[in-house]
Parts: sequence; structure tokens; C-alpha cells
Amino acid sequence: MIDTGALISRYSSIVGCMVALPMTIATYYQSFKARQEARQAREGVGSVHSLNCLEFVSGDGSCINLVPLETLHSLPHAGDVVMLPGHGVGGGEFLPGAYLVESVEHIYSKVELKGSRPQEARLTKAVAQVTSLNPALTV
Repeated sequence: MIDTGALISRYSSIVGCMVALPMTIATYYQSFKARQEARQAREGVGSVHSLNCLEFVSGDGSCINLVPLETLHSLPHAGDVVMLPGHGVGGGEFLPGAYLVESVEHIYSKVELKGSRPQEARLTKAVAQVTSLNPALTV
């Protein structure tokens, strides 16, 4: 005769293992990525939130907008006029509108991927210093 308790115990162990193993792997992967981001931040690769982005900054260093590098077909040059959404009209510090690009800084980092070439570097971040061309609002 088959012991139903032992049978249920076997199957529950198998199902439990099938659920717990992927969860353990996912948790380990997330902690690995968090440690990697923290290491990059400590090494000065750039702010984690603006990594792999074009950052538009005002004269006082405040961030106006971030644009992911992979969405750009080209980077702006000094003297270009760009239209930025700013922080919005409802209480944002920067209004949407036209901004003049004063300068663009390119920040590169060493590539540490498997199969990368010796001395290979990649564009990690670009910072565009801009001046607002929006007329000042007077009430």
C-alpha cells in the first residue's frame, strides 16, 4: 500500500524546490547589481541616476532634464538650441522651452566586460551646460 503522506511530502518538496530556487537566484542577481552600482558610484563613474544619460544642467549646476543616451541619434554641440520639457509648468523650477547649449562634456569609463578590447572606453555620460532662452515671467 502507498503511504499518501510520504507521497505528498515528496511532491511538496519538489514543488517547493522549483519555487525557491528561482527566487534565490533572482535575489542573488539583484544584490549583485546593487553592489555593482554602489561600486561604480564610489569610483566616481557618475551619479547612478544619471548613468548612460545626457544631462542638461543650468549655470548653477541644477539638473533640468536627463535623456538616455540610447535614445539619441546625435549629441548636441555648443551653439545649438534645444527644446527641453523642463520640470513642467505647475511649480517646476525650470520652464519648458528653448535652451542654448553653451558646452558639452563627455565622460568616458573603462569597459570591464568579457571580450572587450584592451584600453577600450565607452561614453558613460554627457553633460550639456545650457542657458535658458525663455523670457522671464513677470506677474
